[in-house]
Amino acid sequence: MGIAAPQLCAQGVEVSAKVLLRASSPSNDRKNHNSPSVENVVLWLSPLKPGTTVPPSLARQPLYRLVQKDKMFAPHLLVVPTGTSVQFPNEDPFFHNVFSLFNGKRFDLGLYESGTTRSVRFDREGVSYIFCNIHPEMGAVILAISTPYYGVSAKNGVVSIHNVPPGGYRLSVWSENGEPVDQTAGEQVIQVSSEPVSLGNITLQTTADALARHENKFGQDYKPSHDLHY
Repeated sequence: MGIAAPQLCAQGVEVSAKVLLRASSPSNDRKNHNSPSVENVVLWLSPLKPGTTVPPSLARQPLYRLVQKDKMFAPHLLVVPTGTSVQFPNEDPFFHNVFSLFNGKRFDLGLYESGTTRSVRFDREGVSYIFCNIHPEMGAVILAISTPYYGVSAKNGVVSIHNVPPGGYRLSVWSENGEPVDQTAGEQVIQVSSEPVSLGNITLQTTADALARHENKFGQDYKPSHDLHY
């Protein structure tokens, strides 16, 4: 799901890049919950000039949902506009308890049953790692940003940000299990004119995955799975 962009974006151009991944060490890679990948890396452009981005009409915003099904969140990564409400429907035949204790948005939805939905408004920019207090294997990421100009990398590492109007922008990069080798690459200023812009390669080095091992909402280890009845 994308962030609805103002109509002036139709006159914009494409900004593209390719994400490369450099393994840090075999020991770190084994600690990752998921194998390091160039997929699902988010690049976004924040206008340097205030007022460049026109907030989209509420009527045009899509419905954002992070579904709980088969003890998984779907999708694994969700990018939303800052201020958006996200629904968390429970489609499993048992209870879930969605929570996040990270700085993006801290919340605890409590226990709720199959067939019900609860919502959270992500009213500040940032990354929120989402978990279930009952099932430790469940994890997802919600990234709230205040610009419609963003792209998510494909399996081949290619990222395209469409319909970017002329102007100056600050580039930001986020990855679940990597960080830019060149720290300036994730904060560089991009000038966009009337021609497509290629940012070239952005190389990431693998880091520990924030979803690999986590505590429950009480800051304690999860109970062994054989103690659970669902």
